[in-house]
Amino acid sequence: MAVRLTQRILKTQTPFLSRGYPMLVTKEKTEDVAHTKTALQKKLTRTDIPSAQYGGRHAVTMLPGGGIGPELMTYVRDIFAFCGAPIDFEVVEINPSTEGNEDLEYAITSIKRNGVALKGNIETKSQSLNEVSRNVAIRNELDLFVNVVHCKSFPGIPARHKDVDIVLIRQNTDGEYAMLEHESVKGVVESMKVVSLENAERVARFAFEYARQNGRKKVTTIHKANIMKLSDGLFLEVAKKVHKEYPELEHNNMIIDNTCMQLVSNPHQFDVMNMPNLYGTIVSNVICGLIGGAGLLSGRNYGDHYAIFEPGTRNTGTAIAGKNIANPVAMIMASVDMLNHTGHKEHARIIKDATYETVVTKGVRTPGIHEIFFVIKSEKFMDLFYIDLGGTNSSTDVVQSVLDILSTRRVHCV
Repeated sequence: MAVRLTQRILKTQTPFLSRGYPMLVTKEKTEDVAHTKTALQKKLTRTDIPSAQYGGRHAVTMLPGGGIGPELMTYVRDIFAFCGAPIDFEVVEINPSTEGNEDLEYAITSIKRNGVALKGNIETKSQSLNEVSRNVAIRNELDLFVNVVHCKSFPGIPARHKDVDIVLIRQNTDGEYAMLEHESVKGVVESMKVVSLENAERVARFAFEYARQNGRKKVTTIHKANIMKLSDGLFLEVAKKVHKEYPELEHNNMIIDNTCMQLVSNPHQFDVMNMPNLYGTIVSNVICGLIGGAGLLSGRNYGDHYAIFEPGTRNTGTAIAGKNIANPVAMIMASVDMLNHTGHKEHARIIKDATYETVVTKGVRTPGIHEIFFVIKSEKFMDLFYIDLGGTNSSTDVVQSVLDILSTRRVHCV
């Protein structure tokens, strides 16, 4: 009878942890806050993120990807096991060399079942026109319409600028990533850029709602509407219309090429940035280079039904795989975001604090680019962005420091 009574109570209550879209733009604080739905949110019909099962544990899909992804995922699992994080990972490997989408389809099925995933960058080595980018296909199939990267400086990390605090809100499924290409006549290839009213509105509203609920003051829409008058023109016009519902926020716009120059010269003028897909790729890498490298920042991908967490700049790091020099911070912080999303806020807090103390206070950091460039002997400079902190420690040194700090904490450590 006690079991039946418990089941009845659970069925009549909607756990805070299982709420969907409104959770995505809530204040980035440890306390729970009340949520209200916007007009757009009320129109959405959605399946909530699955609530915890088996005594409060969550099943999460893990996609290691290629390059340094598998080793970074091992570090995350070690940290979670050590501090008792109530997460059960369903690991799905996707072979980048195979043709066919069986692995991809299984990964998508797993994410739909679990609602949440932690992901490394997945390579697509096949050059066949029938093979789509696995990363793009996952985002499109799950309708993960927005990507969020919080670009905030770490004190003491060698960087071009200090005290940077910018939130990138990127449209995640439209634009040049629509994967609509064809050869119209021999030697002439056309690639379609798709901007839809619906997706432009969703990402703009997300950006303004995020700014409102996190105490931000300004949203800057990035575009190239002076040249692409219809596509980027629509994106900009929608942002202006949505801004009318948020009169307390400042809104301006900036052309993408000028944006890159302004970021390098004065990044502190930006607060929240709203942009189409391709521009988000460019801007996120520029900012990461300014504040210490891609190995520091995590990225969050949200849809109405599902969420995927990954390193912020989506680099594979093939050139440094297996060398024990990759910076694990971005993947650890992605796992922290995932814990917050599933409601395990205390575990998220202690892991985040331990990582911060490791990198900032104790100065346990992976090598800098200039110290390791000739060891790798690679022309893949983007891969080198994962070795960015200017330290002398290995990847496992960083992880061991995090574990040592966690051993002094009181939240279910073993």
